[in-house]
Amino acid sequence: MVADAITFSRLYTIMVFRRFRWPIFFIIAATFLVALAPFSAQFMPSGNSIIPIKDHHHSSPSTVASTASIGGSHICPTTPPAPALTPDTQGRFDWRTIRKHNPIETYAQLPISNPSSRPAVQHTFVAASPRVKNEIASRKEAVREVFRRCWKSYKDRAWTKDELAPISGGARDAFGSWGATLVDSLDTLWIMDMEQEYAEAVEAAVDIDFGPKIDGEINVFETIIRYLGGFIGAYDVSGCHDARLLNKAVEVADMAYASFDTPNRMPVSRWSPKKAVDGEEQLPAESMLVAEAASASLEFTRLSQLTGDMRYFDAISRVTNVLEEQQGSTKLPGMWPISVNMRKPDLTFDGFFGLGAMADSVYEYLPKMHQLLNGIGPIGAQYQKMYEYAMSTAITHTLFRPMVHDKADILIAGANVNGQRDDKGQHLVCFAGGMFALGGRLFENSTHLDIGRKISDGCAWTYKNAPNGIMPEVFSMTACPTFSACDYTSEPGSSAFSDVGDGRYVLRPEAIESIFYMYRITGEVKYQDIAWDMFQAINTHTRTEFANAAIGDVMKTPVENYDSMESFWLAETLKYFYLIFSEPDKISLDNFVFNTEAHPFRIPHR
Repeated sequence: MVADAITFSRLYTIMVFRRFRWPIFFIIAATFLVALAPFSAQFMPSGNSIIPIKDHHHSSPSTVASTASIGGSHICPTTPPAPALTPDTQGRFDWRTIRKHNPIETYAQLPISNPSSRPAVQHTFVAASPRVKNEIASRKEAVREVFRRCWKSYKDRAWTKDELAPISGGARDAFGSWGATLVDSLDTLWIMDMEQEYAEAVEAAVDIDFGPKIDGEINVFETIIRYLGGFIGAYDVSGCHDARLLNKAVEVADMAYASFDTPNRMPVSRWSPKKAVDGEEQLPAESMLVAEAASASLEFTRLSQLTGDMRYFDAISRVTNVLEEQQGSTKLPGMWPISVNMRKPDLTFDGFFGLGAMADSVYEYLPKMHQLLNGIGPIGAQYQKMYEYAMSTAITHTLFRPMVHDKADILIAGANVNGQRDDKGQHLVCFAGGMFALGGRLFENSTHLDIGRKISDGCAWTYKNAPNGIMPEVFSMTACPTFSACDYTSEPGSSAFSDVGDGRYVLRPEAIESIFYMYRITGEVKYQDIAWDMFQAINTHTRTEFANAAIGDVMKTPVENYDSMESFWLAETLKYFYLIFSEPDKISLDNFVFNTEAHPFRIPHR
């Protein structure tokens, strides 16, 4: 159990987380197959009301690129396929064959009625002047060149490994040894029009073996957001043409789904594949991070939409129902603490609350699930209700206006420990600006949009006022008594922060994530300028001989880098930088919803 007495900064430091052959048919048959793909042409019949996903073979990257474009034509299903699809395992280990300890007879079903009408999320943009277009295009190309350089080093020095070591030029495995950077980067490669590199990456990714070869436990949460999210994102952005990607998504999901095979169907967060294969039952922890317990909803729901297999949606629906049932019974009603007991389950014993590390994606996925489900019926309403209850509590009990020399109208998302607000900020919690802005648009809540703006502006302010133009990982600021401006009492020239508990910068995406959301939602070009300043500062201070490396302490000048480049640098950070300088219809927020690892899932419009 996480002790209430553990300080926020120490707890954060200890527990922080986050984050082939091309298939195609001959050109002569392409038009015919695209028309039939959502139906029988893509699959082969079998018994048991299930049909297997058919693999397509021997296409070139240029052919695939011309077949489907982002935001253009695609063959993604608008309703879940029926009967459900089952994967072609290609002789690999089939996770569906292991012993089931707690079988289910009836599965929750995706809502499939007509979508409810909802307002557009994105701003209606007008054409920019040629001068502005050229300037923005040059910024976009600068981001792509940084990505290209990092990707080349990964390809040359760490191919199929989880991470490149950007200073030594070596490689390391940190997330199951399945090639986290490889899979995490697939949709970024497609989005950046790196066709040849994308083809090579898919060729390698579909050969990954997710069988029970790993000793010890895996982090199921990280496996879902990086690997499952990576395969689904690549499948969706490329137009749902490559059935091999869907096969790999199902392969990962079937492994992760086995971690839900417990008496109360709550998941095991640190789970042993070998124990599962040996028939040993594993139980949910009596103390686990709420984000790890309840952050598979977007990925599992999208996979059910794509395959018609309701097992995945059923699994996360059971967790969501527990969240809803206990949401009003916690020590801070409306929010869930960072530590929960999923064996009972009991989400009420801990007194540590916040939107940041160890809880973030639970809240992030509430409005996103509503959007992915098109707001349909009681389930769509369930996610809206949970979001609005949680955010009402978070606004009152975790947000604060910092006392700053220029009286900037900004907010910082802190925490709440045993009923008392803790005025510590985190780089990771900057995602909340985008979450509030998205929720504000989806639910026509101008207050939430305004709060999203102030949190995003607060993150931009901390970047600008940090010594090297980069926000530290964990910091404290003096809070004003209310959300209104208050007089600055420190000496001129003093630090913007009253304390810096963790000065690292680990190439995190959350600040640029919210700046991206604010630009796409409001259309205000100032956010592109903010993004460019952030990008230049980050690239200047993290660039190494091979790629980009984390910083040990952004408060020191010059900074010292250390040998780490997590996969989210390519999967998230550079993707958001690239998209904010791209045309607004590139991965439109009205057509795609991002998982917590920035993998875009297509919203099934009908």
